[in-house]
Parts: sequence; structure tokens; C-alpha cells
Amino acid sequence: MKVSLNIDNEFKEAKITIETPELNSSVQEILDFIKGRETEFLIGKDGEMQHILKPDDIHYFHTENESVVAVTTIGTYKLKEKLYELEEILPSNKFIRLSKSVIVNLHELSRFEASFNGTLCVYFKSGAKEYVSRTYVNTVKEALKMNRRKNE
Repeated sequence: MKVSLNIDNEFKEAKITIETPELNSSVQEILDFIKGRETEFLIGKDGEMQHILKPDDIHYFHTENESVVAVTTIGTYKLKEKLYELEEILPSNKFIRLSKSVIVNLHELSRFEASFNGTLCVYFKSGAKEYVSRTYVNTVKEALKMNRRKNE
């Protein structure tokens, strides 16, 4: 992989261009790193108070009464963003969609349990649980395999 850096005070802002014949795991890792740097925090509301939330502190996001809620160890917070927007801005090596209404932080998962109807039940370190819809089961399995290979 070639890397080039061009520093010039004439540039108004940083611009990153990646030229590649295919989107492989190395390129995806770079993209996820860049996305992760862009999203340093989210703003969540708890009543009238607005809180600064670090993505790493969030266990999962889910929809509730037509709103998106972030669940952390210390509470739940309403967000302005939609789930599809969160999916775009959060790094895909840490956050993955389980269903149409849930995105989880992979680092907060504790264990899985197969259900009789082809879905998975996901348990969090906090004790909470969510279900993976059949549509996303293979995506979740692949994400866990990719993360396992990186750590070995």
C-alpha cells in the first residue's frame, strides 16, 4: 500500500482520497478509523438536559416511540439522528445493525443464544438483551469473524 501526504498552507481543509482496485479489509479499516475520528461524541437528551455521549460508552441504539434512544451504563438518552444516519457515521468495525430498530456496540456484547425461529438473542455485559432478525444474522456472524481475526 502506498501512502502520500501533501502539506500546503494553501489548502482550506483536509481532504482524503483513497484509490484502490477493491474494497478490502485494510481499506475498510482505514475508512472506519476516519469515520470514528469524525464522530467524537453525540448529543443525547434526558428530559431537558443535553448530555455529551462518547460512542464507545453506548451499549446500543434502538427506536422507541418514533425516536432513537442511546442506552449507556448510566441511562438512556434521546438522539436527533436516525438509525441510518448513525450507521453511516459510526465505525462499522464497532457498531453493527441487528434489526431495523437496533444498532449495537460489538464491544458491549457478552454472548449469543440461537432462537428456534432462526434469529439470535444477543446478551450485553449489562444484562440487557436484544434480538438479531434473520435478515442480519449472517452480517453479524461475519462482523464477529472479522473482529476475531484482527485480535488473534
